[in-house]
Amino acid sequence: MEQRHLGHSGLRVSRIGLGTMTWGQDTDADEAASQLVAFADLGGTLVDTADVYNDGEAERILGSLLDDLVPRQDVVLATKAVARRDEGPFGGGASRGALLTALDGSLRRLGVDHIDLWQLHAWDPAVHVEETLAAVDAAVTSGKVRYAGVSNYNGWQLATAATIQKAKPFGAPLVSTQMEYSLLERGLEREVGPAATHHGIGLLAWAPLGRGVLTGKYRAATPADSRGASTHFAPYVDHHRTERAARIVQAVVTAADGLATSPLSVALAWVRDRPGVASAVVGARDTGQLLGSLVSEELALPAAIRAALDDVSDIELGYPEARLG
Repeated sequence: MEQRHLGHSGLRVSRIGLGTMTWGQDTDADEAASQLVAFADLGGTLVDTADVYNDGEAERILGSLLDDLVPRQDVVLATKAVARRDEGPFGGGASRGALLTALDGSLRRLGVDHIDLWQLHAWDPAVHVEETLAAVDAAVTSGKVRYAGVSNYNGWQLATAATIQKAKPFGAPLVSTQMEYSLLERGLEREVGPAATHHGIGLLAWAPLGRGVLTGKYRAATPADSRGASTHFAPYVDHHRTERAARIVQAVVTAADGLATSPLSVALAWVRDRPGVASAVVGARDTGQLLGSLVSEELALPAAIRAALDDVSDIELGYPEARLG
């Protein structure tokens, strides 16, 4: 699998990453083990998790598999903090105390002494960003974190945080921003993408398959074994079940038929090779689904098909975004 530098950093990640949001809920430990081995065998390195995925169970499962099944040094281990909330004195979120406590919890559940990529899961308006970023600096200086990134920051938030870090003599630079990005969700192209490019920050795309809708499996009905049929994931999937989405999915299906491949491969190849994208992070219920995603590694979309998909999924850029450049 192709490896790409994450932004302007020296860290390289596989251009398809393995997501673990379902681990410990829809995906048990045995199935997770099968996924991790299959992913690593095909050259995948980036494994993405978070301290809140199933209340830390995803981290615990991943930690139990490292070294026994896949050497720790062969994995780019990425996790996140900020989203945990509690009633204690630190209250969770992005305060210095909450972040450093969350980091220790992640290290304990994962059974490792450092995180390769530690990401701020969301902007916390209750905490001054300078305090949040000071905690990131402390985590990197301590050796517990190698690289730092953010997730779900809008354009001004990303640019503000990156500028603060660059202005410090020894600030830990932000190397990544993880955002939802697919043919169905191109909003980051308005401001986040230009901000990331300007600051040399790599994009990690989550939900590159439009929360499963771009596979085409929801066109006629909702499969009983799909996320869309589950009580906890149905709202997540339904977010992209719109008339606009139906038109885009049909275009993807048409392209797949012409290329003798799957809609999944077409949709994933499109986002994987968008400007600035270092890796597209895919989650799967089982190993069969994961292997279906990894097949896309062999697909390069012809220019005409890419242009057609660009056109059918295009978003309007108004003032002032249309003037960015």
